[in-house]
Amino acid sequence: MLPESSERAALVRRRELLAHALGSAPAVIASGRPRPRNYAADQFPFRASSHFLYLFGLAAQDGLGFYDGQAWTLYLPEPGADDALWDGAVPGFAEVAERTGCPVRSRAELPSVLASARMTRAVATLPTPDLETCLDVEALLGRQVRPGKLLPVDEPLAEAMVALRLRHDDAAVAQLRRAAEATTPAHLAGMRATRPGVLEAAVRAAMEAEFVVRDVRPAYQPIVTVHGEVLHNLKYHHVLREGDLLLADVGGESPGGFACDVTRTWPVTGRFSTTQRELYEVVLRAQKASIALVRPGVGYRDVHLAAHREMARGLVALGILRGDVEELVADGLTALLFPHGIGHLMGLDVHDMEDLGDRAGYAPGRTRSKEFGHRYLRLDRDLEPGMAVTIEPGLYRVPGILEDAGLTARAGDRLKRDVLARYSDVRGIRIEDDVLVTADGCEVLTAAIPKEASDVEAVMARR
Repeated sequence: MLPESSERAALVRRRELLAHALGSAPAVIASGRPRPRNYAADQFPFRASSHFLYLFGLAAQDGLGFYDGQAWTLYLPEPGADDALWDGAVPGFAEVAERTGCPVRSRAELPSVLASARMTRAVATLPTPDLETCLDVEALLGRQVRPGKLLPVDEPLAEAMVALRLRHDDAAVAQLRRAAEATTPAHLAGMRATRPGVLEAAVRAAMEAEFVVRDVRPAYQPIVTVHGEVLHNLKYHHVLREGDLLLADVGGESPGGFACDVTRTWPVTGRFSTTQRELYEVVLRAQKASIALVRPGVGYRDVHLAAHREMARGLVALGILRGDVEELVADGLTALLFPHGIGHLMGLDVHDMEDLGDRAGYAPGRTRSKEFGHRYLRLDRDLEPGMAVTIEPGLYRVPGILEDAGLTARAGDRLKRDVLARYSDVRGIRIEDDVLVTADGCEVLTAAIPKEASDVEAVMARR
């Protein structure tokens, strides 16, 4: 999809900022190529690489953006003679140049241009997640390019891109809002489609239908499951039964490729049981406590730890844990029930820029914890205006964790298993929102999606 004319200035500005950071060092950014499902003409839906979308806003296949040390040029394949027959009208180079604010030339010209550039210095790139495109770029640059691997020549480009994409400009924020607007009706539809006797797949279908009618697509593979204790459960064959909670981690993608990432958990019957509501409120209080901390200058690790402290308070109050709150968190007892990080960066990627490893998520000098649970924290930076993050605490009864003697050794009698057993109608609860850091606090972009237990029940009562 070509960007709207109002976004052209933002694209030009992004390329200017990246050029300023690179100086005279040349760079290539690839859009990627479509992948066949089986035979060549039957392809998975194409999505251009996020770095390419950030700079050009163009869902072009086999496109390459080249910075020669002075200016950017977009290199695209020449339209084929029968493209109009199979794919409809294809924008010409002049139209693309007008819409993106960038000169456009035939991709066939690029090898000779790159050969000239390599005479004086190496050309940096950011590997795409798919190997096929990496091999294409490798052939152009004459050196190894592999997914997830940066060579020393690539590192300045990666650092510059991270510095730009960490804080969203106005055009990016507008896209994040559009993704959230498309996601809200999907969750409402999921709540209303839920009832005993239907498959998880039926709820997923109702949610994704809201994307289809808006001509957007999911930002990631949806999680819609009664087995919320499996964090990335991508199976949809279970029948919903009375007493189940359904966990739906579903987000839409904006027309420009920006992601929304939201999780809600609701009762299949439309009303939480007493035990379900008690644990749900523990998770909700943890989420609210974390969101209340989000503002410029606050360390995201501190937001993560705040969720664990609030979780510990709630679990102590219910009698599931026993002991001092700080000690319970420090000794990893809350991680037995909340084993992942509080969230991650949001942007063009649902886990933004994780193709660059921890370079984006972790500030220089900061490293991942070695402790169970906390080592899965994806972001450890001080928050700044323009950053977008998720806040998504969860509580899970995972047999593989609770039955692991090595992981639970520190718990001793501080984990009251007999009390936890009373909550057998809870497998997993997660509550997730997308939060934009503002100049003096934060804005919950997904606030329109109900999460108070009573509000969720009210939506489901209107089924």
